[in-house]
Amino acid sequence: MKVRQSGMPDEAYWESLFNVPGILDRLRIDETIADAVELGCGYGTFSIPVARRITGVLNTFDIDRHMVSRTRDRAGHAGIVNLICTLRDVLDRGFGLPEGSQDACLLFNILHFEKPARLLDEARRVLLTGGRLYVIHWRYDPRTPRGPSLDVRPRPEECIAWAKTAGFQERPPGILDLPPHHYGLVFVAGP
Repeated sequence: MKVRQSGMPDEAYWESLFNVPGILDRLRIDETIADAVELGCGYGTFSIPVARRITGVLNTFDIDRHMVSRTRDRAGHAGIVNLICTLRDVLDRGFGLPEGSQDACLLFNILHFEKPARLLDEARRVLLTGGRLYVIHWRYDPRTPRGPSLDVRPRPEECIAWAKTAGFQERPPGILDLPPHHYGLVFVAGP
């Protein structure tokens, strides 16, 4: 199931919209993470840098065959061996990973899905207790150069409420400013 308003622009333009190292630094995605899971690999914009930072395997999923192929190609050219790219409809079928098997879950620019609670429940299922959930999304600002329309774009407070309902606790410092166009949140999976 495609997420509403989830079409991808040209790769070079897409990658110009993010300060990936800055975002990953602010979120503190680093070697303290072993295995992680990501929904929506896209062009590998975040997948490849995340795989370089963690000590385990990054399982990334996308519903678009071209995105999976592109990310695999880029990872191969970069010599990344701890990245598994899978074509899968996670929104309908889940991640297909064992319960409590992941240290981290990345949901980047995806919570405008019609049923975010379902996706967050699946993220909680695959995370270890104490595992981290990382969320980024486009700021709720009509001046952003991209992103879903404001009528479906989640505000940070909505993401926080959904995550708490799914069994996550917000981790300080709260809402992070991720220039140039995003905000970020970090949660911990509760018992």
